[in-house]
Amino acid sequence: MSKLEEQDGLQMSFLDHLDELRSRLIYSVVAIAIAFAICFYFSGRIYNFLAGPVKEQLQKASRKQKSASGRINFNQLNEGEVVDYIFPQETVINGARIAIGATVPVKKVTKNNEPRLVLARTLIVGGQPIAPDTSINDILKQGESRIVYDDITDKLMVSSLTSPFMIYMQVALYAALAFAIPFLLYQVWAFISPGLYKHEKGYVVPVLVMSTVFFALGATFAYKIAFPTACDFLLSWAAEGGFSTLLNAEEYLNLIIMIMLGLGLVFQIPTIAYLLGRIGLLTPRIMLRYWRQAMVVIAIVSAVLTPTTDYVNMLVFAAPMVALYFLSVGIVWIFGKSRRSNEVTALDFLSVGIAWIFSKSRRNDNEEMASLIRTVFR
Repeated sequence: MSKLEEQDGLQMSFLDHLDELRSRLIYSVVAIAIAFAICFYFSGRIYNFLAGPVKEQLQKASRKQKSASGRINFNQLNEGEVVDYIFPQETVINGARIAIGATVPVKKVTKNNEPRLVLARTLIVGGQPIAPDTSINDILKQGESRIVYDDITDKLMVSSLTSPFMIYMQVALYAALAFAIPFLLYQVWAFISPGLYKHEKGYVVPVLVMSTVFFALGATFAYKIAFPTACDFLLSWAAEGGFSTLLNAEEYLNLIIMIMLGLGLVFQIPTIAYLLGRIGLLTPRIMLRYWRQAMVVIAIVSAVLTPTTDYVNMLVFAAPMVALYFLSVGIVWIFGKSRRSNEVTALDFLSVGIAWIFSKSRRNDNEEMASLIRTVFR
């Protein structure tokens, strides 16, 4: 049988394509539904995880604000940590008047399992010294005043009765989509793979691995660095101005999801560069020639993703994009179609190794590995 006859035998009709598409869509919907049910059970924990960065920054800002007004939460202080205490009202000590707003350095000490604030160093009032480690509470009682100890409010607010339930539903859906992405990508691959040549199929495994890894890196960068930096900048203004910050939980959730998703997609620059380089549409020469235009695009994207208007946070978002762009130049230089030679690079071995593991799981490794090796090292 000729190759043409074999290809005719493998062709599918339009209705066959629709039937295959329907099957893949059903599998995808079922996978998302199962993931959603599991994630909804853990939606409270997932929400607390997503709310972690802003709660930490709220505690930090509230601690600064309350220490500036005489209201300090012991749970937020380390043993022996020195902070500035500002007298919340006029106090008379040793016949001398201490005005509202007077600042003294204090530290936290624990005696008999009871935390207290004491003077960090000698305080001179009315010409008489007050020894270090004297309790601020005793000083205030002597001046017929008192200090207020309270908890830091780090709760996010909701605006309606149904908001908590809808937030948990939204969190569960986002998490379900995130966990189902590998299976969804496999369904896409299973649908389009019959129409690809063998050497084109060899691109899929590295692309899937790179896209998954770089998306996770982008989301992690957003969660650990980018968003806390922007949040600290914004909340510091509220603390300095004496404002009480009440954050809407739904708005916050949409914001952090947008930032994590946006940076996850932005971190796909190396993956896209690898794919375009492998098919010959992108070369290192082109990327280096238009690097200035790329910097302008990066600046625009970082300005859109940054929730603030200051240049510092914009640079925090832009810096990894610039690094990824020049990393992509190296990836295209190594894997690009125009730079194939007889030499074997370490990244070539890595690509083949990943593909070998994948082909082993499908139990048809001999034919696919031979095709992939010819593709990578041709």
